[in-house]
Amino acid sequence: MSQVALSIQGVDKIYRRRGRPPVHAVRTLDMQVGSGEIVALLGSSGCGKTSTLRMIAGFEDVTSGSITLAGRRIDRLEPASRGVTMAFEGYSLYPPLTVRDNIAFALKSARLPAREVDKTVEDMARLVDIEPILDRYPSSISGGQQQRASLARALARRADLYLLDEPMGQLEPQLRAILRGRLKNLLVERGMTSIFVTHDQTEANALADRIAVMEGGILQQFADPKTLRERPANLFVATFVGEPPMNVFAATVAVGDRVSFAVDDGPVFSFSSNELPLDVRDAIGGRKRATIGVRPHAVRLGAGPNEARVVSNQWLGDQSHLAMDVAGKLMVAVSHARIAARSGDLVAFRVGAADLHIFDSDTGAAVSHGLAPACG
Repeated sequence: MSQVALSIQGVDKIYRRRGRPPVHAVRTLDMQVGSGEIVALLGSSGCGKTSTLRMIAGFEDVTSGSITLAGRRIDRLEPASRGVTMAFEGYSLYPPLTVRDNIAFALKSARLPAREVDKTVEDMARLVDIEPILDRYPSSISGGQQQRASLARALARRADLYLLDEPMGQLEPQLRAILRGRLKNLLVERGMTSIFVTHDQTEANALADRIAVMEGGILQQFADPKTLRERPANLFVATFVGEPPMNVFAATVAVGDRVSFAVDDGPVFSFSSNELPLDVRDAIGGRKRATIGVRPHAVRLGAGPNEARVVSNQWLGDQSHLAMDVAGKLMVAVSHARIAARSGDLVAFRVGAADLHIFDSDTGAAVSHGLAPACG
């Protein structure tokens, strides 16, 4: 990682409400963001990601812990003194000002030259495709246009850190895809350290250098997209990251001449000792139970020691998604070939040792991923 720009250490956020139990929204959060790095906070609604963003911006107090930006501790400073700019999910444009003046507001307040202000406004408007509405007022434009104007206003400012809360959540898919590419180019070219909140995995993967996966106020894993997919830290990350999600099954473990995982009331995945390195066999250890996982793209169809009955078969134009009944649970397999199978048919399949993920059945912590232990 490059030089640290933002350091979050031991941060907690507890909302205390009269007559109601306190809500522990963020729990002992530790994160470091490098200079020029693009980070996504990814998680379901209520996981603590927006509370984290608002604490960095100064719109929520930190219950405990510290936040340091560009070498300064900022969690005790007023929002305007932090060197942070934020694009809100709820737009928050100034109603009496035109879109042009909304974008220019902070630039004029900083007393920048008029020509520089005008050029920056035009550049940002072109970036988010709102040039025709610059002289209109917020009340006369759509929600999607307001969101783009809010994003342009945030990006126009000079700041040590750019915070984006669901910056494109109101946009139609085609425009969203175009703006993602433009936004990524801008952030990278200008080295703009940024954190954005999203529940959209596609957006997180497309924009972020690293993704912080949160659930229940706890940072589950903070890693690049490839690591999250191939080496998830626990069962939550494994099933949350990836589309379609990872298939998981409870299994009984047996280690001998072969290592086998017998799915409850279902198939047995068995591998020779030569297929699994010694450190993986050691990581599995004396376990009698485990949760096993396999990505849908790693399920090999058409041959193998196991069979499953097809529940549905969808051709999506470039890949087949087969949902199959395995021990009363659905297992999804993805193939780039068109699979000729109907509902009710039996289909043979196999899972390779390199594609098997093992998780502790009690804690959900990763034990091994393919041919390497999780701690490796």
